[in-house]
Amino acid sequence: MIRAFVLALQLLTRLPAPSPKSPPKPEELGWSVLWFPVVGLIIGALLAGLHTALWLVDPGVLAALILGVWVLVTGGLHLDGLADTADAWIGGQGDRDRTLAIMKDPRSGPIAVAVIVLVLLNKFAALQVLLAGDARLVLLLTPALGRVVIVLLLITTPYVRAEGLGASYADYLPRLSCTALVLLAAITTVALFGWQGGLLLAVLGTGFLGMRHWLLARLGGATGDTLGAACELAETAALLAPALLVD
Repeated sequence: MIRAFVLALQLLTRLPAPSPKSPPKPEELGWSVLWFPVVGLIIGALLAGLHTALWLVDPGVLAALILGVWVLVTGGLHLDGLADTADAWIGGQGDRDRTLAIMKDPRSGPIAVAVIVLVLLNKFAALQVLLAGDARLVLLLTPALGRVVIVLLLITTPYVRAEGLGASYADYLPRLSCTALVLLAAITTVALFGWQGGLLLAVLGTGFLGMRHWLLARLGGATGDTLGAACELAETAALLAPALLVD
């Protein structure tokens, strides 16, 4: 289990972690999915700690700093998936094979750049509002919720690239344990935020169902890039929802 945690940490962050002595087995990659939300909590703890350390800094400046650290800690992994997904969805023009081919192209077109800018802009604006008060709990949970959405997609949606990065994760993940983890995350969110947590889950659930339908209709399932896109969009929604409720 410790090796599975290390594999999750290495995949999802640029934080220092011990290098494995041997290549990971597919089963170990599958079990690492169970640790994705835990890695999200670690990222959230770093962001919440930065908020605590720089409590008196102007909210706008602090929002920019936190967002910068957020991107650096993750290495822009999910932003890259979002960019590839946006390019492919527009350039694919409704064709499955063309969409999948464009996702493999490392180049980013104008729509990819525009979508990344819009997502980061919305995150920054929401952070600026939230950081005017105590946003530590939101910062702690938001990265975890983004990765819970990845887990939920993996256990409910076919993975369409047999040779893709996520194939072993999708094929060997412990489905029952992952389902229990998703339920635990939902219960924890409501317990910590009350009715606002319930509203947040409704927003995330609606977005998840919409994206899953979208993926099944176009591709027949998910890819590594679309999992990253789902994480970024879920994080953005998890910041915007409480920001919009601020009096």
